[in-house]
This record gives sequence, C-alpha cells and structure tokens, in this order.
Amino acid sequence: MYDIITVGSATVDVFIDTDSELITIKTHTREEELIAYPAGEKLLIKHIKFMTGGGGTNTAFAFSKLGHNVGYLGKIGKDDGGRRIEKLLKQNKIKFLGVIADGMTSYSVILDSIEHDRTILTYKGVMDTFEFKEINTKKLKTNWFYFSALVEKSYDVLERLAEFAQNKDINIVFNPSSYLAKKGSKYLEKVLKNTHVLILNKEEAEMVVGSGSIQDLLEKIRETGPEIAVITDGKKGAYCSDGRQKLYIKAHGVEVVEATGAGDAFASGFTSGLIRKKDLKFCLQLGLANAESVIGQKGAKSNLLSYRSACYRIRKNPAKISNL
Repeated sequence: MYDIITVGSATVDVFIDTDSELITIKTHTREEELIAYPAGEKLLIKHIKFMTGGGGTNTAFAFSKLGHNVGYLGKIGKDDGGRRIEKLLKQNKIKFLGVIADGMTSYSVILDSIEHDRTILTYKGVMDTFEFKEINTKKLKTNWFYFSALVEKSYDVLERLAEFAQNKDINIVFNPSSYLAKKGSKYLEKVLKNTHVLILNKEEAEMVVGSGSIQDLLEKIRETGPEIAVITDGKKGAYCSDGRQKLYIKAHGVEVVEATGAGDAFASGFTSGLIRKKDLKFCLQLGLANAESVIGQKGAKSNLLSYRSACYRIRKNPAKISNL
C-alpha cells in the first residue's frame, strides 16, 4: 500500500542561463512582466544544466524525501530522457507504475529572468498520448492521489482516475497549474467534485473561479467540490480554508535563486502534513519550509527537505500564521 501516488508529467529540464531583459506591459485591466531577448542577435549561453522535472516526478521525489512510500504514474519515452527519469525514480525508492512507449520523453527549457522568476517552454512528447487503458489499476493501492496537470487527450486519465478514486475511497490532491486552470471550473468539474484538496496560485485561482478577494476565491474554490482550498501567492506566502478556518502564512522573504519547483515543493509539504493527520497550521508550515528550501538552489528537486529537517527548520524559525 502506497501512502501516495503522484500522477503527472516527467520531464528532462534544460536550464538556460543567458542575458535577458525584463519588461513590463500595462493595459487598462492588467500588468504583465515579460522576459525579452533582442531580435536578430546570437546570444551566448553562460551556463546550461540538465535535470529532471515535471509535476508528477517533482512531487514524487518530495514525498519520498519526506518519508512516504510513493508511486509515480505517468508516461515516458524509450529514449535517454526516459531512462534517466526511470533510473532516478529507482534511486529515490519511488515505484514506477506508468508506461514506457516509443517516442520522446517530455522536455522543458527553463529561461531565468533577472528577478529570478522563470518562463518555461515545454514539449509534452509521449505524455500527450497517455491513456487510462494503459494503466494497470490493480497496482494503484494507495490512500492518496496527487494530480498535477495532464493536458489534451491525456486529461481523460485524470477524469477516469478521479472516478476510480471515489469508488476506492482514495483522497485526491489536485494542483492543475495554468494549463488546466485557464479552462475554468466547468471543464475541470469531473475531477473537482472528487477532489479533497485543491492547490492553486493566485492567478490560477482567478482562472478557475473568477476574480475576487482571497477570501472570496477560497470560498468559490470550495464550492466547486474540494473540502480544502489552498492559494499560494509567491513572495507573500499562502492562504488556506477548510470552511471552518481561513488561514494566512507569511513567507520569510528568503533570497530566491531560482523559483522552478517551488509550487510542487509547497504542495507536497502541505499534503505530507495531511497524510500525517496534522492540523492546517502545521501543513502550511511544512509546505512553506519545503518551498523556501527549494528556491535557494537551481532545480525543482534540489534542496528538498526530509521530514526531520523540515520539522527542525519550522521549530527554529516558524512562519507567522494569522486568521483571515
């Protein structure tokens, strides 16, 4: 029996460090920052690094590091990228429950900005062909599922697994990312109605349920089905509601080296607290501790915390939590 099975992408991440500009575009309704490169020029890359990423494996690694028995469900190719991912899963005691197919494993190119935020270019590869019929459901013996984004044809896997989870009394944590969030609550309805915890950043929350205050967003999210709503807000911290209490945890303001994987680290820490049957305040502390550790280094899996080291970090410097 697994504590949790993560479902989602497995990618080879290519980190590109080169000179860029950050520009701001304002309209009557919004303000947006863009990473810019001069057109028609050849730019030198200062540093290039290959690592693994993807919401499915990022969280699988995080859960394993936090001391859980973890399975990963996804689709990888019969290529160097797929073999690299499979090897790393095995090294980190994560059981691969997915599919290996002809074709190319997902790849992402991560472009860093001078503010250490990032733009990610993603090629989904064989993951876009992932089908529910390829899954051996007899292997899915778990107490929790963690769903990250699957798009296009493969999104049907999440809908079918949500139904499977309901029939097997399995809790679902859903972190859809902007790929799915922008499609809105109606599109996500079949998954949301069976979701126990929905975790989104502020922009994604507005994509799913529309604009409003944080309190409004939390309640609107819960109205779509999840018992617990969590909204992360970058450097500000995170918000959470289970209907009985609404909480805000303030981030420490640590230096950001690279933000890739921060959301996955927070979500896995928060969920680890729930698996351990801890209260929401501890879950928020655990999520924040994990996220703030990860952003201190490059790479979505770098500097993930063990449960013991996370608890030590929380005791040494707990974040401020207040009621909304």
